[in-house]
Amino acid sequence: MSAPVRVGIVGLGRLGRRHAENLAWRVPGATLVAACSPVAEERDWARANLPELAIYDNYDTLLADKSIDAVWLVTPTSLHPAQIIDALRAGKHVFCEKPLSLDLDECDRVLEESARRPELQVMIGFVRRFDPSYRDAFEKVTKGAIGRPFMVRSQTCDKNDPDGFFVRFAPTSGGLFLDCSVHDIDLARWLLGNPKPKRVFASGTIAIHEGLRECGDIDNGVGICEFEDGRLAVFYASRTMAHGHDTQTEVIGTGGMLAVGRGARANRVEIADASGVRNECTPTFFERFEEAFLHEARAFVDALRGGAPTGLTLADAREATRIGIALREAFESGQPVNLQALR
Repeated sequence: MSAPVRVGIVGLGRLGRRHAENLAWRVPGATLVAACSPVAEERDWARANLPELAIYDNYDTLLADKSIDAVWLVTPTSLHPAQIIDALRAGKHVFCEKPLSLDLDECDRVLEESARRPELQVMIGFVRRFDPSYRDAFEKVTKGAIGRPFMVRSQTCDKNDPDGFFVRFAPTSGGLFLDCSVHDIDLARWLLGNPKPKRVFASGTIAIHEGLRECGDIDNGVGICEFEDGRLAVFYASRTMAHGHDTQTEVIGTGGMLAVGRGARANRVEIADASGVRNECTPTFFERFEEAFLHEARAFVDALRGGAPTGLTLADAREATRIGIALREAFESGQPVNLQALR
C-alpha cells in the first residue's frame, strides 16, 4: 500500500481521543477519514477537534464505507472479537486496543478468521513494546548484556481514583490481572524470549475499594508465572497508588540486571524545599506512554505500507490472555493453575 492508509477510528472515549489525535496529526502515511461512536457527545467532540471526516453512529455503517482501509478499535473489550472479525470480513486491516478478548474461544475465532485472510493485518495494542526505554532494554537483553535472562519482575500500578471508576468498570474488565497485568505478561514473554508458561500462582487483597468485592475483584494483586525452561515472572498490579501511575520492570540475568521505569517521574525536574527533595509523578498511563502510543501507531501504518513487521502477533495476544485468565483462576481458587491444562 503506497498511498496513505485511510483509517476509521471506532470509540472516542478517553483513550480513543488520544489515538484519534495521533492519527489525525502525527502519523505520517495515515489519513483519519472517519470516526464512529454511539455516544452523541463523542461524535460532537470529533466534529469540534478533528479534521473534516465522516462521522458514524453505527459500526456496520462505517464498515460499509469502501474508502476505509483500516479500522482502529478503541472499544470495550467485550466487543473486540466480533468487531475484529466483522472488519476482516469487510476487507479492512485492524488495529485493536488490548486485550484481544477475555475468552480463549473468542481469541481462537479471531485467529481462525485472520488465517483465512492473510492479506489483512491485525495488531493488538501492547504499547509498551514501542516505548523507547523498553525497546532499548529488549535490544540489550537480546545482545547478551545481562547474560541469560531468567526472571522478570514487572508492575502496573494506577493512581487511586476516589471517584470509583474502577469499581464501576470491574464487572466487565475481566479482573485486575487481565486488565492491568496483561501488559506485564506480554513484556515478560517478550523480554524472556517467549518461553512456554507452565504454572501460575496468585494472591490479592482489597486495600481501599470495597465495592470490588461484589464482583470478586481486587485492587491489589501479585502473580507468579513459572515457565517450562525454569524462567520466572513476578507481576504486581494495583489500583491504589497515592502518587500517580507507576509502571516498572526489572529483568534479571546470569550476568547482571536492568530496570525500566524506576521512579514515576513526570520529567527530570527535582524540587528541593523544607519538605525535602522530590519530583512530580506521571498521573496516568497515557502521560507515561504518550511517545509509545505514537510509535505504535506509526509502526502499524508503516507495516501496512510495506515496512517492517511490528513483531506483535495474534498468538502473542492470545497467550497474554491465557496467562491472565490463569492468574485470575489461581486467585479465585487459592491454588496453582497448570497452564498445560488451560489450552
